[in-house]
Amino acid sequence: MGDTERPGIRTAGSERDLRAVRARLREGPAPWSTAEQLAAADAGYAACDRAEQLLWERLSVFEGAFGPEAVREVCASGALPASEILGVLDRLAPLALLPVEGAGGRPGYWMPHPMRAVGARRLTERGDRWAVVLHHRRWYVKVARRAADWWHGGRQEDARALALRELPDLTAAMDPTTAPLSPSAEADSAVEIAVSLWFLWIACGRVVEGLTRLRHAMAQHPGPLPARALWLAAFLELEAGRPEDADPLLVQAWAAAVREGDDRCLGLLAHLRGSTALFQGRTEAAAAEFREALNTIGDHPEVGPSREAVWAALALALIRTDPEAAQEALDRAAVLNWTGRDLMAEAWTSYARAEIHFWEGDPLRAERHALRALRTHLGLGGVVGATCAAELVARLRILAGRPKDAAHLLGAVDLLRRSAFDDSYSAAPFCAPARRHSDSALREALPARELTRAYEEGARRGLEALAHEAP
Repeated sequence: MGDTERPGIRTAGSERDLRAVRARLREGPAPWSTAEQLAAADAGYAACDRAEQLLWERLSVFEGAFGPEAVREVCASGALPASEILGVLDRLAPLALLPVEGAGGRPGYWMPHPMRAVGARRLTERGDRWAVVLHHRRWYVKVARRAADWWHGGRQEDARALALRELPDLTAAMDPTTAPLSPSAEADSAVEIAVSLWFLWIACGRVVEGLTRLRHAMAQHPGPLPARALWLAAFLELEAGRPEDADPLLVQAWAAAVREGDDRCLGLLAHLRGSTALFQGRTEAAAAEFREALNTIGDHPEVGPSREAVWAALALALIRTDPEAAQEALDRAAVLNWTGRDLMAEAWTSYARAEIHFWEGDPLRAERHALRALRTHLGLGGVVGATCAAELVARLRILAGRPKDAAHLLGAVDLLRRSAFDDSYSAAPFCAPARRHSDSALREALPARELTRAYEEGARRGLEALAHEAP
């Protein structure tokens, strides 16, 4: 038995030092130097028994917080059986881990950096690091799938919370360049995680992050890229305001979906072509594509917008040319047999209803629905939807003789847009004329200095606060 495998003898001094490091890290920045923290962690590790040492090492692969289920799946092995691992975790936790709240209020843990550094070094020395990293990746593929299933099963707030809570480790698993064998060997799992988390990037406002992660994983892929990865890449480019970059990806995705026989992906691509056409103001083409999507997307898509969301998109395409057909589309969305709340679809449905009431000349009802859309999008974290809804509310408030309130909203919108997108982002041509009209109307209603102050005040207060003020 090597030195690293010899059972330790825990002394009062080593345990006291470990507990002190743990307590000080929990309270905030530790007054000890890094060298002192590492020395205390090393001494505590050496005093652990063999099972505790093995678990300590294996826990070092976690980037963020983790729960008992993840520990059992990632860290168990022949030398550390799954049936024993939670008992070892209970012994080790008071010494080397900090408690955090896990899913559903259940206990979770986080390993402080000094303990993690010691564990990672020992795990590498033992020669077990790559095996544990592979277990880690396989587990987080399952976590991403679970989040996607929750999203499409009506547990959208739970899905978002799960994805955000596990994001440090999901991000690590989405990086094929750190894989044990070669980047290409793990590119499939990295791409699968990114696609499963489509809702986090699109509906929850993390477009730039999602595009960065997906591009990185796709760049390492050795063979033909999966159709759904290309679909998501095109969707993210469109959400970032770059339809010209989405178009070639749409062509590649269609060819890949045909090759793979993925009819549902063909439906997703029809929806995306419709979204692109709507972005560009080609409403008739958009409506035709959305109808095609409804024919092919299936009742329960595994990824991408639900049928309810597609009906809402069709309504948006029809509002200015056929309001009655738009209302019929919304009615169809409302009677779908949905197993739970589809908050993304609800938000866009509320926005479409607001547009209908706006064009029908009922500003009070329009503002009520637009505010509902704004609040729902903000609750999810969606930037594109929130900005569209807020700009519609601003237009309505200008018409109601409340220019300063409108300027507050537009100032907050501009700040949100700048914080979420880079300088290449451009508003949809279909929406841009309305925004230009609002800005022009505000310049006529308010002196330049007062308008500038109103924009700045809105940015300072933030869209979340403005959305929940009384109308």
